[in-house]
Amino acid sequence: MFESLTEKLEGALKKFRGQSKISEENIQEAMREIRRALLEADVNLHVAKKFVEDVKVKALGTEVKGRLMPEQLIVKIVRDELIELMGNKRADLAFSPHPPTVILVAGLQGAGKTTFCAKLAKSLRKKGKQPLLVAGDVYRPAAAEQLKALAKQTRTPVFSNDSKDPVKIAAEALDYAKRFARDVVIVDTAGRLTVDDDMMKEVENISKAVKPTETLFVCDAMIGQDAVTTAKAFNDKLDLTGIVLTKLDGDTRGGAALSVLSVVGKPIKYVGAGEKLDALEPFHPERIASRILGMGDILTLVEKTEQQFDTKQAKELETKIRKNRFTFDDFLEQLNTIKKMGDIRSLLGMIPGMDKQLKNADIDEKGFGQVEAIIYSMTKDERTHPKIINGSRRKRIATGSGTQVQDVNRLLKQFDQMNKMMKSMTGGKRSRMMKNFKMPGGMGM
Repeated sequence: MFESLTEKLEGALKKFRGQSKISEENIQEAMREIRRALLEADVNLHVAKKFVEDVKVKALGTEVKGRLMPEQLIVKIVRDELIELMGNKRADLAFSPHPPTVILVAGLQGAGKTTFCAKLAKSLRKKGKQPLLVAGDVYRPAAAEQLKALAKQTRTPVFSNDSKDPVKIAAEALDYAKRFARDVVIVDTAGRLTVDDDMMKEVENISKAVKPTETLFVCDAMIGQDAVTTAKAFNDKLDLTGIVLTKLDGDTRGGAALSVLSVVGKPIKYVGAGEKLDALEPFHPERIASRILGMGDILTLVEKTEQQFDTKQAKELETKIRKNRFTFDDFLEQLNTIKKMGDIRSLLGMIPGMDKQLKNADIDEKGFGQVEAIIYSMTKDERTHPKIINGSRRKRIATGSGTQVQDVNRLLKQFDQMNKMMKSMTGGKRSRMMKNFKMPGGMGM
């Protein structure tokens, strides 16, 4: 996320390293590079110009005090301005005081509306809500089936019928929600390849029929300024309440995230960074600003961890480790928990400074599958007592998992090393363990 922009901004801010003060001369050179970095990230031209000017004015008007270095001061100013640019604080969903709350989801075809609807439903279910998904796209082949397949994974009901009138479907879905006590109605609407009058009119009519509390525009962050332009076109017709940026895990340059509030005047409420239904994050301007500047995002990482790790299980695991009873079944359970948290590269990138170390790292998540295959090919006794795995057993496990005997040997050796280190979980030993443990196929943990 934002790797290219992060690298270029860091390069520009290094101009102040070793400087004794911020001057007109050194800030002019740095601001030129920051402006260039923003434009290359596809930030709106007027937004980039204003951002650079605001940073320059604040930097020249701020006295460097005490032990604070010019480099530290300019980083703080840039971070504060990035936060300001993206909205200062998180914009939460609004809920109607008289349920059901209706959330209308609009956007172009291929932006990820249907997937977002399912992700949002899952997120709301975790918060105790009872959402209802509405299949309002009557044009795209199998759109309703896709929504139903995703909804099944989240255990959320879907309202659909044979009508070809999306306005009627949405209105009937609202009545259904009232009858069956569904407190949130998420309406998935049809998209087009480009903005056209028919699509806009249809979404307007749906909006008039269901009177949504939230009207969210879903846009593909990978298309940069085009995403912002399209969001503005939708906002002119629908009066949006928020923006959702999808595909931030792709080759995105970050321009949409930095431009949309200034150009459209509406906050970003969610970002999607992966295909998994858990890969949806509320948009925190201050956390995104920290990521852009290579400072990581520990708070989001902690939240993701808390969502997946059970306190009782953690205590039981700690007891097993202390008593040297940590088995391959326990290891498999922890592996599955980590996988639920999302893309590994994305998770590690939230650790301050880790993004630089990951830049050229070969992180192959297929290594997870290989490890699972090896463990599943073991018998129950072998998972509990790995020391009984002799040469013939290793050969059988390798054959059963479609791997090589060397892969099985490597995993057994690393598991033994990890077990020894985990008995004394001091910071230094733990960090060495995580550094040295590698998946078969070369994937580091």
